[in-house]
Amino acid sequence: MGHGITLSIDAMGGDNAPASVIDGIAKRAKSDPDIRFLLHGDTAAIEKLLAKRRILEGRVEIRHADEIIEMDAKPSVAVRRGRGSSLWRALESVRDGEASAMVSAGNTGAMMAMALFCLRRASGVDRPAIAALWPTKGMHEHCIVLDMGADVRADAADLVKYAVMGTEYARIALGTDAPRVAVLNVGTEENKGRPEVKEAAEALRDMASLPDCPFQFEGFIEANAIPMGLADVVVTDGFTGNVALKSAEGTARFVGDHLRGAFEANWSSRLVALLAVASLRRLKRRIDPRRVNGGVFLGLDGLAVKSHGSADATGFDAAVELAATMSRADVINRIAAQLETSPAAISEVSE
Repeated sequence: MGHGITLSIDAMGGDNAPASVIDGIAKRAKSDPDIRFLLHGDTAAIEKLLAKRRILEGRVEIRHADEIIEMDAKPSVAVRRGRGSSLWRALESVRDGEASAMVSAGNTGAMMAMALFCLRRASGVDRPAIAALWPTKGMHEHCIVLDMGADVRADAADLVKYAVMGTEYARIALGTDAPRVAVLNVGTEENKGRPEVKEAAEALRDMASLPDCPFQFEGFIEANAIPMGLADVVVTDGFTGNVALKSAEGTARFVGDHLRGAFEANWSSRLVALLAVASLRRLKRRIDPRRVNGGVFLGLDGLAVKSHGSADATGFDAAVELAATMSRADVINRIAAQLETSPAAISEVSE
């Protein structure tokens, strides 16, 4: 599976912690024998769960933390009062070089605020972003969308930097040499959108025309076209990105529930479902949000992955796998190098 790594885990973060966290890392341990874990949280609760997971014997070190950041805690309060929490301790292990990445299913706002304070921003980045994989019908099966909610604001310079960071992420996650970048907008026409969106698109178009540009620019994209696979990287501000994500998740649940109800309506529909069971299983797996659980915080001087708060063992396993993949690929240093060596359009749009 590659070289051995140590991941720092917030064992107490999330709706189903610590049980789902321990089950999740146990699943990952079975698939990846080269991972070790630093678990931060209530020692007694963690040890009780570990006693049932022999696969984790000798691969876990527990760091006791008395405090837990609640899911509804205000970020500012978490930063001031949460230095003894499992979330803060998990971030500290990355900052201090004890782990190459951290994973938490805890409070997103608190995690970002603490990460900014503990890990600091990467050089040249004003607003870090949360990048998430989005299922598509394209050749890569997913695209990367950022920002998904780290900051509700983003000016033109931020969007350009998101494109550069997302491009390097896409090279690793999607395996494409020249990712296609698009800017999320209310229409595809060049005269539509807010001024900062138009300015970012112009800068990205200029960058893409240069021979050393690491991406192709596809222009504007509407939210309903993201699943079509027309772009590998979609950039937007955190408010718009989070609304788009929650809308997509809600629609997927709505369709899934009604599809299930339709197949259970009567004996003939149950028969059809039985005949189509293989196809339905493939569809379920294809759109299962647990398989792509995990948002990477890009633009920090350290690697942090946010799992969905309600993730079960399968979902948390996916977030841990993502952290391991990004860690082994050295995504933080690769992004830093891209930001440093990218064309001058970044600095020009910042002026």
